[in-house]
Amino acid sequence: MSKHKALTGAIAALASVATLGALAAPALAADTTYSPNGKSVAELAQHGGAQRIAAIGNKKAKNVVLFIGDGMGDSEITVARDYLKGANGHFDGLDAVGQPSALGDVQAGTGQYTTFSVGNGSKDSAVGKDDDGKLVANPNPGKLTPVTDSSASGSSWATGTKTYNNAVDVDIYGNPQLNLFELAKAAGKATGNVTTAEIQDATPAVLESHSSERACYGPQGKTDGTSNNASKQCLINQLKENGGIGSISEQLLDTRADVTIGGGSKYFRQTVQGGEYKGKTVWEQAKEMGFQTVENDPAAMNALQYKDGQPVLALMSDGNMPTKFNPSKATAKDPAKDANPTVCTPNADWLGNQGSSLKDMTKKALDLLNDNPNGQKNGFFLQVEGASIDKQDHAGNACGQIGETDDFDQAIAYAMQNVDLSNTLVIVTADHAHTSQILNAQPAYALSTVLKTADGNNMVVSYGTAQEDSRDTDGGYNGGDMEHTGTQLRIAASGPGAQRVIGLTDQTDNFYTIAGALGLATSTESQKALSDNGTVKVSAADGKFTADVDGFNGDAVLSYELKDKNDKTVAASDSSTPLSGVRVKTAQTTPIALDGVTEGSEYELTVTGRQSGKAVTVDFQAPAANSADKNNGKPGVGAAGADKDGVIASGKVSDSAQAGPFGAALLGKTGTAVLAVAIAIAMLVAVAMLVKTAKAAKNDR
Repeated sequence: MSKHKALTGAIAALASVATLGALAAPALAADTTYSPNGKSVAELAQHGGAQRIAAIGNKKAKNVVLFIGDGMGDSEITVARDYLKGANGHFDGLDAVGQPSALGDVQAGTGQYTTFSVGNGSKDSAVGKDDDGKLVANPNPGKLTPVTDSSASGSSWATGTKTYNNAVDVDIYGNPQLNLFELAKAAGKATGNVTTAEIQDATPAVLESHSSERACYGPQGKTDGTSNNASKQCLINQLKENGGIGSISEQLLDTRADVTIGGGSKYFRQTVQGGEYKGKTVWEQAKEMGFQTVENDPAAMNALQYKDGQPVLALMSDGNMPTKFNPSKATAKDPAKDANPTVCTPNADWLGNQGSSLKDMTKKALDLLNDNPNGQKNGFFLQVEGASIDKQDHAGNACGQIGETDDFDQAIAYAMQNVDLSNTLVIVTADHAHTSQILNAQPAYALSTVLKTADGNNMVVSYGTAQEDSRDTDGGYNGGDMEHTGTQLRIAASGPGAQRVIGLTDQTDNFYTIAGALGLATSTESQKALSDNGTVKVSAADGKFTADVDGFNGDAVLSYELKDKNDKTVAASDSSTPLSGVRVKTAQTTPIALDGVTEGSEYELTVTGRQSGKAVTVDFQAPAANSADKNNGKPGVGAAGADKDGVIASGKVSDSAQAGPFGAALLGKTGTAVLAVAIAIAMLVAVAMLVKTAKAAKNDR
């Protein structure tokens, strides 16, 4: 090691100590808030910190299918069953999963799980924002919150990490947490994501993105592209034009799931604001990236077939998909409702009428994943969401939520008949409980709908969790303001490892059940190790220089710094927040454009994984494109000194790589003692490096 590099390393180590100390402060403060079981909020917010069955092992499965009924608590299941099947009726899908008698002698289990979050919005995190999208960090992040939203809930089962309401796969400090799709892709498995919601909505988003704000749908925010609301709905540091990893839609393309089917097509009409695809729509970006695209066309969706290297992106409606049943209204107490109970009617606009029911989309996803060579060889992970059970519950729309539960049940029933339960684990659950309740009579202080059930009886469904009275002029209600509730939820499973759902578990246990069954990396250390084989290749072509990064599969975000021979920083990624930097394209090549390079000059490039702390340093001389100098006789292609692929220099992860500025100090460590030890060790390393450098300098005099 040169004296220059040794000194640089020592200074970097000291800088890491300073950063670690700064990030430790909020964790130390949060340690003073305790939950009833004795764990602090900071401990519960760590990766795996909220598990209830951490000591239970896994049986292996080749495939996993996770069905999420959004907002589908026990009440919502019962409301739909009573109306559609009668009080003693039976769902072919929902009631079969977890019941050995219904499916033969397969492994099965049914239990309940807890859903609390650790923050009631971005204000409880270290990456909150103001109305202009600027960072407003809470110095004491984390707050025990009994009622979750869909994004915090989904992040729990997608990553194994509890977080705050509004977060998508980041912890309360803003650090991205690796999700099941990233881990499955790193293991060579096929991946699929199906929903009746906008594909950017919380539940599908947790498998394909990392965002401090769930509303950061696209590069222009949550808009159809005719306006730009990004600063209102995104932390501006996350936006690509500001050096961030990008919006949810842009990250969805970077994640590159094999199958993505849902709604939200209008958000892909937005214009990309920064990066390689600046000025193009997100749809145009998807097509240039090789996706098979379908926009609002059920027939085209059904005609899709597997094509090598061309993942499917089929968005079937501008927003959320139309519901199966026409809406009903919850109204104030009125004896006339008992005499004339509501009967739900079919919705002519429901896409199931055109071959795009949730069952149809599930069938297409399973066909594509089974035809995928990675799926055939290594297996697949598929998530299917019945999204509008929740959305119609918010609206006090009994018929709407019943129809969506029916659509969801039929998708489950199809899957159970068409997967092999000897090698496929099927899990059915929800993300949070909701407002609807079955009562004997109309309540005096809440709104309700009286329905005529399949067995001919009246059933009163009550809605009473809206925080404000927002009834319309007819005294009815479907304003969307009914609130979630915090009760535990049903979870049922059939197939290998189904017994892990028995008893009381937590949403984060679901991550370990799925990842463990598929043999994915679950611990922080095993996830970091996925970047052990990281490489960087610097190439030159037509006077432009690019670093191609591969193998950083234990990271969601990369940082880089390019220095000249005078140790001056020529270019660097933004490091202002954990969501700043370069989004990793898991199991793919992540390109970094090296701006500011002058032909003929010498440079040092360092690329660091922000989660793993793994780093690669590459020294190179930028050749002149038409120079006769062949760099000591090496053949040149496109640039002097380049190999046949245009590569002028390369490097790989060193065993001695140091943790980056937002490295894993906060990912797998809990409590003040661990942080203090980490800081002390880092300080000792830094001091030792400085001493070694000083001795080397003295010996060279």
